[in-house]
Amino acid sequence: MSEYVTKETFDKMREELQHMKGVERPAASRAIGEAREKGDLKENAEYDSAKDAQGMLEARIKQLEGVIANAKIVDPTTIDISKVTILTKATITNLATKKVLTYQIVGQKEADLKAGKISASSPIGAGLLGKAVGEIAEVQTPTGIMKFEVMSISI
Repeated sequence: MSEYVTKETFDKMREELQHMKGVERPAASRAIGEAREKGDLKENAEYDSAKDAQGMLEARIKQLEGVIANAKIVDPTTIDISKVTILTKATITNLATKKVLTYQIVGQKEADLKAGKISASSPIGAGLLGKAVGEIAEVQTPTGIMKFEVMSISI
């Protein structure tokens, strides 16, 4: 599945992957080599631990390579703000509580609720996609249906 990301996030993922391949992978190999020199591999907890760490690192590398391969970079200057789309900021009002919230709709990799960034695949994010100012989004949540009115859309 494609992951929508900004150029900044894409570059951070590539840097992280390069660090894992260029720094962490050789360090894991050295740790295995050092543990192997300490004797019988059947009873060598340090060797087992180093092999486990290498396995987890390789899994993280493979996962990140997959995300990067399927990433779609979104250019903020080309975004249409007539409707809620990926990377737009939507100011919404919860019709039940009258609470006003502003969320930026982002891909899963960038989601950070504390920073006001919600995933387009989250219930609220998915419910807001495609809505214009003044429209009501009905969102199915674990606690029931919530209604949000879109007050404004910006970048």
